[in-house]
Order: sequence, then C-alpha cells, then structure tokens
Amino acid sequence: MKSIIDYIKEIISAVWSLLKGMQVTGYYFIRPKTIVTQKYPENRKTLVMMERFKGEVVMPHNEKNEHKCTGCGICEINCPNGTIEIISKTITTEDGKKKRVIDKHIYRLGMCTFCALCVKTCPSNALAFSQEFEHAVFNKALLTKVLNKPGSQLMKGVE
Repeated sequence: MKSIIDYIKEIISAVWSLLKGMQVTGYYFIRPKTIVTQKYPENRKTLVMMERFKGEVVMPHNEKNEHKCTGCGICEINCPNGTIEIISKTITTEDGKKKRVIDKHIYRLGMCTFCALCVKTCPSNALAFSQEFEHAVFNKALLTKVLNKPGSQLMKGVE
C-alpha cells in the first residue's frame, strides 16, 4: 500500500513540475518583448555577444603594432592542458642589458577549455577574450594561432 501512495506522490510531483515549467513558457508567450533568444544566423552581421562571453583568446595590439606581453610564461604555466606555448628569445638592448622578448605566442584553440586562467593570471593584462565564436574548420591546423602579430613589439612602459 505504501508503494502505491509513493507512486501517486511522484506522479503529482511530476505534474506540478511540468506545470511550473509551462508557467515560464506561458509567460514568455504572453510577453514576447522580454525574449532574449537570438535569431542566429540571420542576425550574424548585427550580433553582439554578452559582455562576459568567452570567445577565443587574443593579444590586443595598438595602432603602433605594440602589445603588453612580456613573455613571462605565467599564462603557459597556468594553462591546464598546454594550450599556450611561448617561444621567447633574448635580445641585447641599447643599454647593453639582456632582455627576454617573445618570438611567438602560440595558442591552440582546438585544445582550449576556455577556463580563463591565462587571462586572469596575466600580470600585464596582455591577453583578452574576443567576441569571435565561429571556429568551424576542415583543417585542424587552422586552429593553431600565433597571437603576436609579425613585427610587433612590447609597449613602452610595460615591464
């Protein structure tokens, strides 16, 4: 007898849960102004992602082709699956001091878990997330990107 009562309670609970879900659906049906669904891909040209959206990792450059990456390697160390690889070289400055600069900042988008550890731990704020989200390619090699642009240099005042 107890199992029959439990069975009926579960049915009532399921119907109640269904009605609560239908209440939310009905609310959006009556008030269509509050719908947040995007009509993708029709609105591809005007689509703006949310502020907290995590697209691919990029290294912003200014108009002089300068970036903020010092090549410290903290992003590479904190990456949980080896998505980032920094190849650096040592140069001699005009003062005669040896200085490490990045040669290539390699980012493997196909391996990235978008955990944001690289962006959060960068001491010079050299990395950021872009709004780009369409990454479908036929060749997996196209998902490996060099973040620093050719001929780019470290911004003045960033150490």
